[in-house]
Amino acid sequence: MTTTTYVLRGARPLGGEPADVVLADGVITQVAAPGAVDVPAGDDVVEIAADGHVLLPGLVDLHTHLREPGREDAETVASGTRAAAVGGFTAVHAMANTSPVADTAGVVEQVWRLGQEAGWVDVHPVGAVTVGLGGERLAELGAMADSAARVRVFSDDGKCVHDPILMRRALEYVKAFDGVVAQHAQEPRLTEGAQMNEGVVSAEIGLAGWPAVAEEAIIARDVLLAEHVGSRLHVCHLSTAGSVEIVRWAKGRGIDVTAEVTPHHLILTDELARTYDPTYKVNPPLRTAEDVEAVRQGLADGTIDIVATDHAPHTRENKDCEWGAAAFGMTGLETALAVVQQTMVDTGRLSWADVARVLSTNPARIGRVADHGRPVEVGEPANLTLVDPAASRTVDGAAQATASGNTPFAGRELPGRVVATFLRGRATVLDGAPVEPAAAPAAQRGGAR
Repeated sequence: MTTTTYVLRGARPLGGEPADVVLADGVITQVAAPGAVDVPAGDDVVEIAADGHVLLPGLVDLHTHLREPGREDAETVASGTRAAAVGGFTAVHAMANTSPVADTAGVVEQVWRLGQEAGWVDVHPVGAVTVGLGGERLAELGAMADSAARVRVFSDDGKCVHDPILMRRALEYVKAFDGVVAQHAQEPRLTEGAQMNEGVVSAEIGLAGWPAVAEEAIIARDVLLAEHVGSRLHVCHLSTAGSVEIVRWAKGRGIDVTAEVTPHHLILTDELARTYDPTYKVNPPLRTAEDVEAVRQGLADGTIDIVATDHAPHTRENKDCEWGAAAFGMTGLETALAVVQQTMVDTGRLSWADVARVLSTNPARIGRVADHGRPVEVGEPANLTLVDPAASRTVDGAAQATASGNTPFAGRELPGRVVATFLRGRATVLDGAPVEPAAAPAAQRGGAR
């Protein structure tokens, strides 16, 4: 089968000096000064004017809810991964809170194969820590790790593994295959009936408060458990200043802990709850401006390792209702890079090379994904994202590629535009629009590393 060769003219790898970059046969074949590459003419050569555009390794999301199987009314693997490609992602980790729960080799293999068939990005299923997310006994961690999906990340996200004995056993178990437990840090007894961040706003508008300590207490416990058993721990959607300090302390102590922050926790605050618009209802809740500043600083100084979307699509009926009845969650795949640019790059806190680190290299390393998050160099897999940082757009929830419209950024102007996304040299997005795969190719997935 004839494959297309792409020539990116004048792109800026990691925001550096302009270069012409050639993609052929699934890899980067040339990176040279503008005008210096040798490309044969032909109908299968496509040149893209990329002057001023930033070229990044394809983005990797460690925290995506694709809803399939079971909630295809909110999202499918196909629609969710199409949205991921539009957002510049080439790989996503699909969380386990599906129906049935992804707690067996059979279910994670089903999700993995659905990702292959869709062909938009590489889908890496996350396995549940406990059976049915019930928090009572460990799921088939070893079987999921040995399955065709080669699961390396395990999480009960949506629920906390609150039993310390189970959490210790899970941390011990995953060491055998270099896995990681990704914890949803929420002490359930401290958050019963909670609707938003506990603080001034919750007191004034009369919604049940969600204290920061409910998150911080679990993180403190779990970093000590990880140290005790010598295992890897990942903290999902860290959201408070106190959580940043605990992770900073743990890293200083040499504990093998990593942490993520979501785009919405980098920019939105609990003041939005005053609207009673359930679009802003999320778990963990939007916090204070002081917390937002702390997580930005934590991302800038490396305490927080990655940005992960926690893309959580919901049907209209689950969001277009009163606050108390609404589901927790927001979409995020198509706006993540723009929010990071606005909050971290345009403010001078991160460079584009740093963006590659927090949105590609580090999530690929944590998830043990071998062929993503790689350098923009000759011989490397052509999993790439081309971004025009000078562009801007007003977010239209109804126009997104995701099947659900519950974005908190509807009507907001955000900077940057994903111009093109390449999965092993095949364009999944060109000129900002998704390119339907001619045939759903089997993902040539790299193994664990």
